[in-house]
Amino acid sequence: MEGVAQRIRRLARDLCSGKPLGEKGRSSSGVSAFTAVGNHSNKSECSELGFHLHQGASRRNGCFEKNGPQSIGRTRGGWNTKLHMVAASDRDGVMFSLSAGNCGDGPEGRALLQKLGPTDHPLYLLMDRAYEGDETRALAMELGYIPVVPPKSNRKNPWSYDTQMYKQRNQVERLFRRIKRFRRIFTRYDKLDVIFFAFIYLALIVDALM
Repeated sequence: MEGVAQRIRRLARDLCSGKPLGEKGRSSSGVSAFTAVGNHSNKSECSELGFHLHQGASRRNGCFEKNGPQSIGRTRGGWNTKLHMVAASDRDGVMFSLSAGNCGDGPEGRALLQKLGPTDHPLYLLMDRAYEGDETRALAMELGYIPVVPPKSNRKNPWSYDTQMYKQRNQVERLFRRIKRFRRIFTRYDKLDVIFFAFIYLALIVDALM
């Protein structure tokens, strides 16, 4: 720590020393002077001070390029992201995933079920009608769950389900309603999924502590 402090003091002295910065003379900007006068030839020193020897921010609009998965798709309501969640109650989110707004719900639901894995004893699995596909229900039963989901109105051979048990599905809806109180979740500001994921986790943690 002492070595870093000495380097910072030396750089501060350089900023106030009036040394010419290139052909244009002294710089009136502290940031420009700091980056110009700093000793960038010493890689270890640059690393400790938080600098690097490669090009940093993108020259276009002064922003860095954001690369990574972006679960955003166009729907009838505009660009949208779907949040798929497995919850144990209105306070306990087990796991979740993101998909673009124009993607189907069934494949994402099956992916979550596969990550959740089999259960050692039968459990009721209350699902939204968007997950009522044959493949999703078959996978749920294969993993030991008892799917409780109403059939769509256009089903030729609709099935019966426990309507009283299905009323408890409002717990996950209440969980969604609480985390949507956070404006950053309700209106997705973040371009990358990894950043959006982080704020969803933060919202769930804050909600659990409230």
